[in-house]
Amino acid sequence: MNDETPRMTSHRPYLLRALVEWIADNGMTPHLLVDATQAGVQVPASAVKEGKVVLNIAERAVVQLNIDNHSVSFTARFGGVSFPVMVPISAVLAIYARETGQGMALPDDGHSPGPDDDGGDDGAGPDSPGDDDTPAPPKRPHLRVVK
Repeated sequence: MNDETPRMTSHRPYLLRALVEWIADNGMTPHLLVDATQAGVQVPASAVKEGKVVLNIAERAVVQLNIDNHSVSFTARFGGVSFPVMVPISAVLAIYARETGQGMALPDDGHSPGPDDDGGDDGAGPDSPGDDDTPAPPKRPHLRVVK
């Protein structure tokens, strides 16, 4: 690639939206595995275990689900209390169907999370642990790569 080749936007939000649709079309429950230690993640602290949180994003479980190119946002109930959730796309480690465990660990594309960034290092780089190191959530089937 040379300096004249335009840089493409992140492919992660597109994969995420497609997999949510695929899981829902098959009558299953889409769950996100999120790195809750990343900046910008807004989830109840009580839901976080070992720095990660699993979020049920099924249509029946959330209100106003929005997956744009920068974040996943919605309102959900945690322990009976409504809570606004916001997760930067870069913090989403995987998406899978609760019932089967089928889904995908989202690949790192090395892209900055948004167009307003100053291009600085966000801590994720080639030496960061890869998504393939991410363990499946406890008591859930293991993740499988969808081809």
